[in-house]
Amino acid sequence: MRIIEIFHSLQGEGPKTGLRTSFIRTARCNLRCSWCDTTYSFGAGVERTLASILEEVKGHGTRHVCLTGGEPLLQSESVRLVGELSRRRYTIVIETGGSLDVGPYLSFARTCISLDVKCPSSHMEKRMHWDNLPKLRRTDVIKFVVADRRDYDYAKRVMHEHPSKAEVVIQPVWGVPPGPIADWVLEDRLEARLMLQEHKVLWGEVPGR
Repeated sequence: MRIIEIFHSLQGEGPKTGLRTSFIRTARCNLRCSWCDTTYSFGAGVERTLASILEEVKGHGTRHVCLTGGEPLLQSESVRLVGELSRRRYTIVIETGGSLDVGPYLSFARTCISLDVKCPSSHMEKRMHWDNLPKLRRTDVIKFVVADRRDYDYAKRVMHEHPSKAEVVIQPVWGVPPGPIADWVLEDRLEARLMLQEHKVLWGEVPGR
């Protein structure tokens, strides 16, 4: 697999926020979101064997793994990696930009698909693979990264037009005042969880944290 970095930190997003986690960041991405905070993952990375990845993860001493990118679903080896992690009884969060089919990952135990639905401010909303949403399970997450009212209204419309069992997360773009977005969620009594990026609250925009 082509890997950008493997590191040990606290999960900053989604249902496992705050837990010690082993992060596997894959190389390359097929999207170019305007607010992307990991553009360094667009490169070729370093070729790693699955055995070496699993050994490094084991050394972190945590049962939680986050497969992120870039876009991990671009690499066919990701399916085998998730299978091996699941067989070793890790819990695995798979972060994806939502443009590729998540189907091959849904059969593995202890997995959570964290799927971004791209809002207009990303300029990538037309790249979505909409067939993913009805496939998602109650253990999965649909995340909307929201920069403004237009994004928020778009998220509401998607929730209405593409119902899913997955939990919905509204995540303000880092640097955008989150208070108004929280107010909109309350005013609309939206069935969603508003979450900030905890790792950035703790350490700022530092790679590998």
